[in-house]
Amino acid sequence: MLFSSITFLYIFLPCVLAVYFAVPKKLKNSVLLLSGLLFYAWGEPKYVFLMIFVIVFNYVCGLFIGKYRTKSVAKIFLIIGIAADFLTLAYFKYANFFVENFNAVFGTEIPLLNVVLPVGISFYTFQIAGYIIDVYKGKAEVQKNIISLGAYTVMFPQLVAGPIVRYTDINKALTARTHTIEKAASGLRRFIIGLSKKVIIANSFGELCRIFGDSGDKSIAYYWLYAISFTLQIYYDFSGYSDMAIGLGKIFGFDFPENFNFPYISRSVTEFWRRWHRSLGSWFRDYLYIPLGGSRTTKFRHIRNILVVWLATGLWHGAAWNFLIWGLYFGILLIIEKVWLYRHLEKSSVLSRVYLMFLVIIGFVIFNAGSMSELLEYFGAMFGLTDIPFISDECIYYLKSYIVLIIIGGVGATPLPGKIASRLSERRIMTCAEPVVLCILFIVCTSFLIDNSFNPFLYFRF
Repeated sequence: MLFSSITFLYIFLPCVLAVYFAVPKKLKNSVLLLSGLLFYAWGEPKYVFLMIFVIVFNYVCGLFIGKYRTKSVAKIFLIIGIAADFLTLAYFKYANFFVENFNAVFGTEIPLLNVVLPVGISFYTFQIAGYIIDVYKGKAEVQKNIISLGAYTVMFPQLVAGPIVRYTDINKALTARTHTIEKAASGLRRFIIGLSKKVIIANSFGELCRIFGDSGDKSIAYYWLYAISFTLQIYYDFSGYSDMAIGLGKIFGFDFPENFNFPYISRSVTEFWRRWHRSLGSWFRDYLYIPLGGSRTTKFRHIRNILVVWLATGLWHGAAWNFLIWGLYFGILLIIEKVWLYRHLEKSSVLSRVYLMFLVIIGFVIFNAGSMSELLEYFGAMFGLTDIPFISDECIYYLKSYIVLIIIGGVGATPLPGKIASRLSERRIMTCAEPVVLCILFIVCTSFLIDNSFNPFLYFRF
């Protein structure tokens, strides 16, 4: 089930909210648990049992880790828990990738496994693994109420696409949280803004990318138009979903971590990854990069640590070579910046931003490539290594059709709209105008969803 669907907006969410606020405080986590399982079962009914197993297994591991925290037996249960979590992830997400490449290298014909990737498995695996690690390290108290742990794991606002919420971020709220009209109103506002980013802007860019893919009149400029459009699509798609998740969290009394901070205004790749998908970056930093030694080691090991983390980041996004190349690409860029380039980027605000956006656009072309041959085709076309024309009639037509949206998308990816809204909010008229604007946006989103069947969500595949 998508947040940006009529079923969710007009049936599922109103019903869950009605039940959630009707039941007494002690049953609210139960409502979150059951609604999360129902939300997941809507699209993945058979994998609900896998999720229940993951919750129960990690709950038991957490109890033993908490009980024997100062003894070696705690480490044994930590290893068992982490191994089970990541072997499960590896089986569903990477088994066929391994078989395909094994067959290619050794000329064997091992049949592929009949495995379908459970939606959101990468997100909830990281969350539950982080929980038992934090219990082992003493950063979190063991959760003895399996309903509360289950609610944390399957809470539908962030279940299938993040942000990756740490247990330590919301453990207190799982036990006691307050619900206020002001917080719910703030959450609703954030949700509608995120919905608008996703439905109105991201889907429109996605439609242009689809048109490009089906086109038989490609040109160099058309390839670049596609690359820019996808770069804007994935930002509004994922940041919009994060906004919706954070907004829903507030309505239910939780404060989820921010996941984006205007990454496209960055002046370096290093800064970009401090602003993009922050919850994933912080997870890898705390649970992989720092345990490997981080930057407090020799230069060789520091470089090794960066490469390991970014290969893991690429692999986390998908079981395909383009994701591994994408991770390696950004890992190498980060190493170059740390060793030499970073200090030079500070000298020019304009050039550093052009440098960053060029590299990010190239990175997302790698990210979205369907195969290695497609990736080579795209790069060859973008850099004039093929015999296609510089620009085509179809490219001119769609550039004229989408230029306003591209400008809006570019400006909207900066803090400028927020600053304007903040200044306007100081005026008394905005007290009445804001709810009207939000209602209009919600109605427009509904119209888009009714009229347009093109409504993908890019991060569901992870």
